[in-house]
Amino acid sequence: MLYWLLYEKLHSVISPFRVFEYVTARTMFASLTSLFLCVLLGPWMIRRLRELHFGQSIREDGPQSHHKKAGTPTMGGLLIMVSTIGPTLLWANLTNVYVWIALFGFVGFGVIGFIDDYAKVSNKRNLGLTAKQKFAMQLVVAALITCVLGFMRYKNLYTTTLNVPFIKQFRPDLLIHSLMGNPYTYALAFLPFYLFVVFVVVGSSNAVNVTDGLDGLAAGLMVIAGSALTVLAFLGGHRELSQYLQIVRNTHTAELTIFCGSLTGASLGFLWWNSHPADIFMGDVGSLSMGGAIGVVAILIKQEILLLFVAGVFVIELVSVILQVGSYKLRKKRIFKMAPIHHHFEALGWQESKIIARFWIAGLVLALFALTTLKLR
Repeated sequence: MLYWLLYEKLHSVISPFRVFEYVTARTMFASLTSLFLCVLLGPWMIRRLRELHFGQSIREDGPQSHHKKAGTPTMGGLLIMVSTIGPTLLWANLTNVYVWIALFGFVGFGVIGFIDDYAKVSNKRNLGLTAKQKFAMQLVVAALITCVLGFMRYKNLYTTTLNVPFIKQFRPDLLIHSLMGNPYTYALAFLPFYLFVVFVVVGSSNAVNVTDGLDGLAAGLMVIAGSALTVLAFLGGHRELSQYLQIVRNTHTAELTIFCGSLTGASLGFLWWNSHPADIFMGDVGSLSMGGAIGVVAILIKQEILLLFVAGVFVIELVSVILQVGSYKLRKKRIFKMAPIHHHFEALGWQESKIIARFWIAGLVLALFALTTLKLR
């Protein structure tokens, strides 16, 4: 909105407004807007959630030290969503379809999280949607995103090839080209691509979800991952830099820098209230939406493989749960004292604040490594 007003309508009259043409300037303004919006709205949101009795229920089999957190306002992810969507709409070029796809993924997974959270606070227990219900909803959102991307691929606005780190000449295409010529099998040609989108987007959404178990842990890691994706989105949309770094170039993805900047600013602002000891929890509405958002952005900017490192700690947390469940079902034995893995370290006697700080450090190292690979090609 402000981009349309300040640049497209007024820059010819007020020449300094030409600065709003640049993605870097608008990303800075969007990040600051989301940060201050989240900090300023925090007290009202906390007070309102307390009035509605939207308190967190603690899992009975979790660490005993967490029971004192029962009743802390949850569903704070609504604050993150407002603080991300608002600045994106204000500062992004809203004619860019990539921005709307990212917002759709963000809101779509946020709605799933809201339904799950509302079921929990209504039932006054730490159980909302079943795993099957949640996964089915996530598949629907991923399917809709895939359909839009398939249409954009048909219009040559998107590519289904993968950008592989370290191997610049190897760019596999996820389409079955032998099925593309027949209108009856055209949809089947996108099946590998759809499965890949589901794997990335649903996986990243659930990875952030399982990581959200300690005060500020997920929010802090989102600041790191969001910052890295902001850089990657900008580089992929820049003509000279993308050519220099030999990464897939798409000028349309430059506007995603503003969305990523807003998400990063909102995560940082939420951390103001969510840091240990937390005044508010993000709930599934926050974790699922943010996880879905970084997955969708990675798909759009063609950095799906680098997401493994950008969101490295989230991936480790999710893998720890998968290994724990798989091991117990197959061998009736547990690998970790408790899963996700941050609870394992709690069971070993680590202080919560120390686990959070060390996981943030690990996340930062992995994100920096992801950015370093851009030159090592």
